Amino acid sequence: MTTPGDVQIHRIVRNEERPPQLNKISSKLTQDKSHVAAHAMFYAVGFNEEDMNKPQIGISPVWWEGNACNMHLLDLGKEVKKGCEAAGLVGLLFNTIGISDAITMGTTGMRYSLPSRDLIADSIEAVIGQFYDGNISLPGCDKNMPGCLMAAARHNRPTIIVYGGTIQAGVRQLDCEPMGFKAGDPVNIGQSFETWGAFATGRITDEQCQDVAKHACPGPGACGGMFTANTMSSILEVMGISLPYSATTPAVYSQKIEECHKAGEYMKILLAKDIKPRDILTRKAFENAITITNILGGSTNAVLHLLAMARAADIDLNIDDSKPSDVHNAGGIPALLKYLIEHPTHSHLIYADGITVTGKTMRENLEGVKPLSFGEGQQQVIRPIENPIKDTGHLTILRGNLCPGSAVAKLTGKEGLRFEGVAKCFDTEEDFYPALERGEIKPGSAVIFRYQGPKGGPGMPEVSPTGAIMGAGLGNTTCLITDGRFSGASRGFIIGHVVPEALLGGPIALVQDGDQITVDAQSRSITWHVSPEVAAERKKAWDGRNKNELKVRRGILYRYARDVAPASEGAYCD
Repeated sequence: MTTPGDVQIHRIVRNEERPPQLNKISSKLTQDKSHVAAHAMFYAVGFNEEDMNKPQIGISPVWWEGNACNMHLLDLGKEVKKGCEAAGLVGLLFNTIGISDAITMGTTGMRYSLPSRDLIADSIEAVIGQFYDGNISLPGCDKNMPGCLMAAARHNRPTIIVYGGTIQAGVRQLDCEPMGFKAGDPVNIGQSFETWGAFATGRITDEQCQDVAKHACPGPGACGGMFTANTMSSILEVMGISLPYSATTPAVYSQKIEECHKAGEYMKILLAKDIKPRDILTRKAFENAITITNILGGSTNAVLHLLAMARAADIDLNIDDSKPSDVHNAGGIPALLKYLIEHPTHSHLIYADGITVTGKTMRENLEGVKPLSFGEGQQQVIRPIENPIKDTGHLTILRGNLCPGSAVAKLTGKEGLRFEGVAKCFDTEEDFYPALERGEIKPGSAVIFRYQGPKGGPGMPEVSPTGAIMGAGLGNTTCLITDGRFSGASRGFIIGHVVPEALLGGPIALVQDGDQITVDAQSRSITWHVSPEVAAERKKAWDGRNKNELKVRRGILYRYARDVAPASEGAYCD
């Protein structure tokens, strides 16, 4: 595979002797004469006698043609199948579902986004449990990556996750002076969320709004930016469950096809060495994931997903462990990792001796990688440790009398480190947008979105008003607090994952318009300036109104709301 800096991913020389029984799982069906019905089904789908002796690899693209992040994954899955055949394996394609966060944002469809993570995990686990020897998954959108990894941790068969790749940047065709953009500037899906707020408040025209809609997403690939999809793909590569450069290779690059072809070769190595996901997904691997999320400025959703992934892998991880673009052309994740592990004073940040899906350690994978370069004329995406954009990580775990169980903030420093304001409360997103248009959201507003949590949503939807607030020019003068989630594209003074959530009677349910709220990033606290006596009276009245009724009583959302754990534990469903 050709990589940035003309680095060649090292090939592992195959042993001349055939490894012992690569098909030890599938052979329980293919080699046992008592399973004649199974043999008949295999011959029906095109097996020959030779195929009955080969390892069977389930290939699971999270494909559907209604979403740019996923529209190409079936084609990539077919390339993986070719790679399996070339390696002497039988690759068998099967499908699982996906939900588009960008399409469903701000609608009731967003309630299905987080539950889809568990559906993906369940479906892959179920099919691989059909005596497949290994699994190669191809995720593309936000919840796809953690869903695929959770499945791998559960079935624990040799697994490689091939990220579908990021989308190319779009290009604006019109000037948009009120938002600081000109024709020819790049545009992505994150700016789309902000465009509506600018339009609703009269800052831009309908034509300028449509220019963004038509050009933000020029083709296949996950949303372009260090949003949730690219955050999670970076995490998977750093943890060692994806091949080097998988996270940063764009969807339309020929290198992504080459990666698909190589997956079969590396799968054969995993089978030969009996390297399984739980050999890779160690506590140190999760610590590496937390480190890279903070270094790259990743999505708050990473906190939620890492907790759920760790639970699936039986790794002891809790929310306090998370306290602490064009990355591909800068050298990709491998160049960043090489820089970190070779840094004279910060090499402790990354554990480089854990096994990966190449069959070698991270340190061995990085031997031929070109080092990061800094200075004039060099890449400007990643800065040296001695000259950071921000001295501390952007992810902040908060606590206080508004969120005694914790909350997660994404604070880059541009918003300031302290906010004092007056609450403006919304129980539904639908009520927010007319209020914004009427001018009711003002500088100093602490906008509260509640009943959006794992049980209350249900499904813990990403709340979309962050973009509208930024587009309206209020992003640096307001604060948004919710028991729901945020898109990785969100920015501003935003706080999510409030625990306990409103549906369970958490303090966020008791806040009223006009209450004073203070957020202090340095002390990592949220203070709701209401006396305990007043809070108790409001809780008594809330209990009397029986506000903790689930919104749905049937189907997937009901089962999710009934069984889901709090956001501070990853909102998992066992």
